[in-house]
Amino acid sequence: MPHRPRPRHHRAVGAAVAATAALLVAGLSGSASAGTAPVGPAPTAAESLRTDAAPPALLKAMRRDLGLDRGQAERRLGNEAEAGATAARLRLALGGDFAGAWVSGAESGTLTVATTDAGDVPAIEARGAEAKVVRHSLADLDAAKARLDRAATRRDTADAPVWYVDTRTNTVVVEAIRPAAARSLLAAAGVDRSLARVESRTERPRTFYDLRGGEAYYINNSSRCSIGFPVTKGTRQGFATAGHCGRAGAGTTGANRVAQGTFQGSIFPGRDMAWVATDSSWTATPYVLGSGGQNVQVTGSTAAPVGASVCRSGSTTGWHCGTVAQLNTSVTYQEGTISPVTRTTVCAEPGDSGGSFISGSQAQGVTSGGSGDCRSGGETFFQPINALLQNYGLTLRTTGGDGGEDPGEPGGTWAAGTVYQPGDTVTYGGATYRCLQGHQAYAGWEPPNVPALWQRM
Repeated sequence: MPHRPRPRHHRAVGAAVAATAALLVAGLSGSASAGTAPVGPAPTAAESLRTDAAPPALLKAMRRDLGLDRGQAERRLGNEAEAGATAARLRLALGGDFAGAWVSGAESGTLTVATTDAGDVPAIEARGAEAKVVRHSLADLDAAKARLDRAATRRDTADAPVWYVDTRTNTVVVEAIRPAAARSLLAAAGVDRSLARVESRTERPRTFYDLRGGEAYYINNSSRCSIGFPVTKGTRQGFATAGHCGRAGAGTTGANRVAQGTFQGSIFPGRDMAWVATDSSWTATPYVLGSGGQNVQVTGSTAAPVGASVCRSGSTTGWHCGTVAQLNTSVTYQEGTISPVTRTTVCAEPGDSGGSFISGSQAQGVTSGGSGDCRSGGETFFQPINALLQNYGLTLRTTGGDGGEDPGEPGGTWAAGTVYQPGDTVTYGGATYRCLQGHQAYAGWEPPNVPALWQRM
């Protein structure tokens, strides 16, 4: 197998922070506010994100790949949902001090939130998280990584093929076959070495062209890839997949070799995203193919935090699980650089390209590439699904409905089917809300109903 990167085919004011923390601890940061009487207790993040919908096949794969028993796997999913919501609220409260967050432990029972200001520690600990005081804010690290991305467009990065923001070490990491190539990239980008760390790697990531979300499909009756997630666009049905699997206009056939559809849009390199519109004989379902052919429900697309468990379905190797290693990663394949992608510890092999990444019941992304295999172990990168949905104006098919029928509350700006990013603001029911976690909105996920995703301002 060739060794190449592979797509798989400012500062917060102390008083303000403390006040916000007090509100959070008091449970006043959800949908209730002055003049609005809450209707029963607000749902927990785990309830909002339906971690109880995790199917036996997914839990079984987590047990196999993460060394957990069933109870641990179930608790881990619940803890990760709660941690994501807590981290999102603290990010809002800390402002420019925020330096990242991650979960750890077999059941993801520990949430660590990093800050550049020791004065933020009480606010972090008041939410049950561990605090870590670091030198660089996440904004500073993201800016340094963006400079690397720009520099990479003007040079060959085959020998320094992966770079990312590592919140655990508060650095930007460049992984290289030759350390000199990493140093050259850092110099070209003007990134201070105090912000950066160079690590060695032995394999170049590569694309996986040839070898159900997760089911096989064929491109122009030749190469094989995997379906990411069924989607809709108006009355059209289809699926999201990786851009390197096919160009716009390419025809597809299903795993049964029956004519299926046509690529409507494809980006690769730069991003690794595409979508296929299928003909009337194919129906988009809200499922990913799990172990033993079981259906895994997809209920939304809330992004998982660093350290969270994530599982992948692909037509070559089936179900495998691991964890989210880093967000905001750039990776260079033979065909060019892809950014941003999410790096994981999940294995994959050729033909798995385009397949589904899912955390609990939340869609995460489509398989791009990586290194290693599912015998000796490896890493895999995925193209985040929310960016793909937003780029093509698609709606993820979910078990709660397609999410695109409800236009939103009259007079408000929130609308089902819209992809929201952290920090976005909307109005609903006469109130203003700020988005805490990236997701696509669905009927039933109105801001007052999902405090894990929205904070009332």
